[in-house]
Amino acid sequence: MLFSARLFCGQLSPDDVGRSVLLAGWVDAFRDHGGLMFVHLRDRSGIVQIVFSPEIAPAEVCQRAAALHAEYCIAVRGEVRKRLAGTENPNIETGSIEVLVTELTVLAESDALPFAVSDKAMVAGAPSTSADNVAEDLRLQYRYLDLRRPSIRDNLILRHRIFQCVREFLDSRGFLEIETPVLTVSTPEGARDYLVPSRVHPRSFYALPQSPQIFKQLLMIGGMERYFQLARCFRDEDLRPNRQPEFTQLDIEASFIDEEFFYELIEELAVKMFAIGGIALRRPFPRMTYAEAIETTGTDRPDLRFGLRLVDVTDVFSQTNYSIFRQILNRGGCIKGINIQGQSGKLSKNVLQNEYAREIVPSFGAKGMTWMRAVDGSLESNIAQFFSRRELDSLRKRFDVADGDVLIMIADPSRAVVTSALGPLRLHLANRLGLVPADSYCPLWVTDFPLFEATEEGGVTSSHHPFTAPNRTDFDPNNREELLKLRSRAYDLVVNGEELGGGSIRINDRQLQRKIFAALGLTEEETRQKFGFFLRAFDFGAPPHGGLALGMDRAVSMILQTPSIREVIAFPKNRSAACPLTGAPSAVSREQLAEVGLLNLGGPDALPGTALKENRLDHLSWVSRIGVAEEERAMIEDVLAQADELALLASQKAGAEQPIYSVAPVVNRTRPGTECQRSERARTGELLAGAPAVKGNYFQVGSILE
Repeated sequence: MLFSARLFCGQLSPDDVGRSVLLAGWVDAFRDHGGLMFVHLRDRSGIVQIVFSPEIAPAEVCQRAAALHAEYCIAVRGEVRKRLAGTENPNIETGSIEVLVTELTVLAESDALPFAVSDKAMVAGAPSTSADNVAEDLRLQYRYLDLRRPSIRDNLILRHRIFQCVREFLDSRGFLEIETPVLTVSTPEGARDYLVPSRVHPRSFYALPQSPQIFKQLLMIGGMERYFQLARCFRDEDLRPNRQPEFTQLDIEASFIDEEFFYELIEELAVKMFAIGGIALRRPFPRMTYAEAIETTGTDRPDLRFGLRLVDVTDVFSQTNYSIFRQILNRGGCIKGINIQGQSGKLSKNVLQNEYAREIVPSFGAKGMTWMRAVDGSLESNIAQFFSRRELDSLRKRFDVADGDVLIMIADPSRAVVTSALGPLRLHLANRLGLVPADSYCPLWVTDFPLFEATEEGGVTSSHHPFTAPNRTDFDPNNREELLKLRSRAYDLVVNGEELGGGSIRINDRQLQRKIFAALGLTEEETRQKFGFFLRAFDFGAPPHGGLALGMDRAVSMILQTPSIREVIAFPKNRSAACPLTGAPSAVSREQLAEVGLLNLGGPDALPGTALKENRLDHLSWVSRIGVAEEERAMIEDVLAQADELALLASQKAGAEQPIYSVAPVVNRTRPGTECQRSERARTGELLAGAPAVKGNYFQVGSILE
């Protein structure tokens, strides 16, 4: 059979009636009408009905057709004809035609399926099937079958079209697609690196790139001027519902530009990308500073599809007699709230007092809340009597209150606690009350991010990365207070509360770059070791430049309106960052570890670490991060020797048998004369802030999965 003459199933149309065609694909579904066989044949392009009729097809063809099962791979030859009136199938695009088969070749048989692949009904009015309710790990284990489902297939086709749109657009703007290394050096970029051991250089490691950040800047120094790449990136991050350990980002860098260049460029590109999904974005995108976003929405990823803006009412209660508010304000605290307009019918006193005050708001990290309902021109609350008329009137004016509105306020000595609790509460209320309009998209730029963030150790760390340009250069790198006030020339693209990408104008001055490294606490030696090659490039005329990266998996998922980014990735990892299909990550043999210098084999029974040159106790002390006093060394070394003897004895008695592992109770021990210190965060309850609330015998975990 010559497949060069093959046509695609989904491309047949009434114009092909009377034409002899060769088709190939998989059996999607079938019906046997007493010798007359109807089969849905599916390939990547779609489905067409093929018919095996004893009046047309040879007997042996009909016999083979009777033995067909779901997902058999077949090829057929036949003639296209128009379906009889009343037998058309609106469930498929080719539902007005069918193919009368004269030849059949079974290319490959299929075992029984772990889940249904077909989701198209064969007759009009019949219910469709779906694998969407199948456990995700089972779908991922048989991802090659899952890929045959039209929904996943269509997602990947549209993903391809979006990627092609990106390439064509950037090419038209003078950008060059250039690949950067995947095996590179480990640099601090915020997340943990995936490390790859080198066989040629034992005990040395490559790092998989978190982004091509350094290389794209070097391309600018190299005079490429405009670069892009659909880059594979890798981050060993803590698990989140909508993230993958490996992902694709659109990486863009350009020279001799400023922020306005990227605003214009990315807005135009985003409009084209979303249009592929039938979504019209309006330009120009609004802009909001980081400070405004935090103060009005409680997050640097604002969702502007609805109101519920945060309002600061701290000054309203500056002279209050309400003791709780007074104590908080005396400690430098603040009071902010939300006006939920016209929702008093859905937010009763019981709901506000028992659900929100006792469960929901504490689950977002606040210790409590105050609520008021607007009824007949006044504000009602269980504590309204504690507020003066002036305070109540000021609240009505500040929140623009009308009858039917509900006010929720949070007060705390920490302004950060107030905003961080009101942010998720705002989203919760919008979703619960149905305030988010369907099929609405609100993109915006968030700008003027802090350049640095404070660390618990008393230093600072980069909010974005250390190559981001500050809004000014006349700062003291040793003045922590001044450093925390600096703003960056960074910008994020946010759509419907999701960060789709971000970037910044970069530093191109070598002295300024060294100054930033000094602010981060890096010594000259550390700077040379980590970034020496990079800084050396700055000695040869680095142009002003900047860039941006878009998370393409997240963008495609939003455009196609899928519940997860895993629905737009061919072979994703699951929520545990594992691959049910291949079993990755997996253990490797001792021989492989030895080959890359990660295991010294001193003999057939040698254990990892026994050939270490350094003192074993020192090694254990370093690994456990527990210091050992000189007077304690002899005692601990004696314990280690006893452990060796017990391990040897156990190994001898076990012989070839595999050990049986059990869990033994342990007791925390402290050095003599040392008392256990209870954490202040544990005493105040701060340690469990944000932990899931308990309702009955169940945990409410939705809040911590955002």
